Amino acid sequence: MILALVIVGIVLLVNSSANKAANKPTTTTTTTATTSTTITSTTFATPTTQPLTTAAVAPTCPPATGSTKRVVLFTAAPSSCISATSVWDATFKTSLGDIVVQMPAAASFAAVNNFVFLARYDFYNGTLFHRVIPGFVVQGGDPTGTGTGGATGQAGPMKYGYPGYEFTGNTPPAACKKTPSLSGCYQPGDLALANSSGPSTDESQFFFVLPGGQTTLNTEPNYTNFGHVVSGMNVVEKIGADGSSSGTPAVKVYLLSVSMKQVSG
Repeated sequence: MILALVIVGIVLLVNSSANKAANKPTTTTTTTATTSTTITSTTFATPTTQPLTTAAVAPTCPPATGSTKRVVLFTAAPSSCISATSVWDATFKTSLGDIVVQMPAAASFAAVNNFVFLARYDFYNGTLFHRVIPGFVVQGGDPTGTGTGGATGQAGPMKYGYPGYEFTGNTPPAACKKTPSLSGCYQPGDLALANSSGPSTDESQFFFVLPGGQTTLNTEPNYTNFGHVVSGMNVVEKIGADGSSSGTPAVKVYLLSVSMKQVSG
């Protein structure tokens, strides 16, 4: 899960905080457990979703049309549900407008496969962009809206929190630290996975890189980069504008749904 919990403090604040940013908050002194009660409400209606469950189900690949039932907790990571050469467009329908992200499976198969899997189970529907830092990142993907994912750290279905498992992704080249202009290095508009302690702890939480955020992220390229905004970057920036240095957004912006379209492969 930036522990998928926390996405960091920006470069302009404290570099050490920024470097911890994409990790789950449980690994830092920051807590987001009360985020949902301290954010100012907007005029948008709060999405209605099914209550979260702690009963995990086996990770069966959902149909291309999507599951008829929302599922948020699984017993393990999914098997291969997509083609290794496929390219996907993900439409993030938010309460501020649509964002379209293109995801080439060849660039980061595990991450794209996982995202398509979860999106087709309506995992992201009605979730909150819970951590927003201007000039750095916009983070979401946690059904609890806290950034912790509900992880207990204890044996059982909630050990890792939602979605119930971790998997191994990949990172940009280490050379990005010195040459951030290289292909594969973080750029504004990129979509990456938050994690607790490196790419072997990827889960469901993700973040959009805001203009300026790539500067910090490329100094510590530890997050799986798996997509790029092709439409709606203005929406991403609108969300980012209502963030704060602590990460607590000034207004609630919801991810109402995510729809997947295979465009090739």
